[in-house]
Amino acid sequence: MQAIILAAGMGKRLKELTQNNTKCMVKVNGVTLIDRMLHQIEKKELSRIIIVVGYEGQKLIDYIGTLGIQTPIEFIENPVYDRTNNIYSLALAKEWLVQEDTLLFESDLIFEDAILDAILSDPRETLALVDKYESWMDGTCVKLGDDDSIEAFVPGKQFKFSEIRDYYKTVNIYKFSRHFSETHYVPFLDAYQSALGKNEYYEQVLRVITMLDEPEIKAKRLEGQRWYEIDDIQDLDIAESIFTPDEDERVRLLQGRYGGYWRYPKLLDFCYLVNPYFPPEKMKDELRANFDTLLTEYPSGMRVNSLLAAKNFSIHQENILVGNGAAELIKSLMSYLKGTVGFIRPTFDEYPNRYDRSNSVDFTPDNRDYSYTAEDLINYFNQHKVDNLIVVNPDNPSGNYIPKAGLLKLIEWSKKESICLVIDESFVDFADEPDNTIIDQSILSKNPHLFVMKSISKSYGVPGLRLGVLASGNAETIAKMKKDVAIWNINSFGEFYMQIEEKYKKDYAAALVKIRAERARFQTELGKIKGVRVVPSQANFVMVELNEDIHPKELLKRLLIKHNLLIKELTTKTNGRNYLRLAVRNTEDNDTLIRAMKAELEGTI
Repeated sequence: MQAIILAAGMGKRLKELTQNNTKCMVKVNGVTLIDRMLHQIEKKELSRIIIVVGYEGQKLIDYIGTLGIQTPIEFIENPVYDRTNNIYSLALAKEWLVQEDTLLFESDLIFEDAILDAILSDPRETLALVDKYESWMDGTCVKLGDDDSIEAFVPGKQFKFSEIRDYYKTVNIYKFSRHFSETHYVPFLDAYQSALGKNEYYEQVLRVITMLDEPEIKAKRLEGQRWYEIDDIQDLDIAESIFTPDEDERVRLLQGRYGGYWRYPKLLDFCYLVNPYFPPEKMKDELRANFDTLLTEYPSGMRVNSLLAAKNFSIHQENILVGNGAAELIKSLMSYLKGTVGFIRPTFDEYPNRYDRSNSVDFTPDNRDYSYTAEDLINYFNQHKVDNLIVVNPDNPSGNYIPKAGLLKLIEWSKKESICLVIDESFVDFADEPDNTIIDQSILSKNPHLFVMKSISKSYGVPGLRLGVLASGNAETIAKMKKDVAIWNINSFGEFYMQIEEKYKKDYAAALVKIRAERARFQTELGKIKGVRVVPSQANFVMVELNEDIHPKELLKRLLIKHNLLIKELTTKTNGRNYLRLAVRNTEDNDTLIRAMKAELEGTI
């Protein structure tokens, strides 16, 4: 068996990275694509490697000569690479195709060795390697029959997003038997080129062949093996995080993205916090039905969006501000605080990170659960005077919860002490106590020293919309903050969500019942794992303490590398102690994490 690699293209979408180099000379984690691919192919002891070069062809030939590849290499030049497409490059190699069985590659791929193992170990002689379609994929797709027959090739012009559940993406690695090349591919390649010219794709020939009664070619479905196609700098960035050989570096790169994990479709994210049971499908259908309008129309300004938020939370318009996520509002609010600020540690770092540490006073509960009451806070800050106090309730990451009666006592005390009190109730809806919100007009009006923050993204399961609100009886400060943020800080999708949200309050209430039940079950199952102690939580996440001989960073790495699970380790937040924070997802996802933790921990202890 031989290999043919198509490497004539210019790689224009990689811009300056291919200004003087062909695309396959771009480096991923310090190694060029062609270097990696050739060494992977050489391990399979093929008879030869044929490479079709074009753009910067001599530079590529000279470079390959430095790589120490022992397998014989033949080069074919495509002199009109800038006026042809890959159908012509492959046609230049057709005399080689009919000499023996062939593995066909495009040179802009990066893949793990298991990819080659999968296609070579399959006894079927002619195969197209395919993977289930995901949103990051681009190019030719196929539809398959139950017997792996290719029922249809779907080029980009015929791609329908309504049918993506039925699509598989061609990986652009093929196995052609010599017989298939002689009787099917090369004759049809010649005919297709004669009819339609040289500026086409070689997959179009396969598309025609699959219409025959006996096309010979079947699909080989991947089962989780990793690969990526490098077309632009975004692809390059993602590929580096997937294929870095340094496991610690892979963890660092993934954590440093702070989201966007839909680009890693096999990754389950237990780090960032969600509501798995809301919004309901009907609400999503309503958003979809209005997509064209929302995409092409400007959103309303701050005044209208404040009106929508006021309607949804039953308070006055002058007492509420809408933000592009709670993070935007936190940044603005913290700039208005003067004097010393009290923080409870560990907590959501966006608050303390936005304030001068020399004017910060920390309260750290003296117990393993990091639990505290309103009385604990009052006692501590009576002795350690502050001008402002930040309380996240339930707290993040501990899940500690102060009941509403305790918060009202805290509000009364802070008013008496002339302390500006900020209560972040982004997770309060998940608590078992009913009717526990402090966003209440009567409470706000009586307490202008009180500011209440709420992340719509976290509570309502719409983090992609980036919505948060800040409510206060201090209308003057709210008015000033409205001038701080951009007049169009909320996009049309966020505005429309607020417009329709009231219709789905019953669905939201039902979703909260489900997530509370799942949280209780999740905590029980986590508690059964050896070496894990569960901290009681009233939020949509659970903090757990690990035995001393289990390091959280090591467990995080093992779960990510071996199981594609991302968790939050808390050693920095807890002065090096062995704590994790785990998001509550749906039952299926939570059970996946539990199985993985059992696999990693029960053999450790």
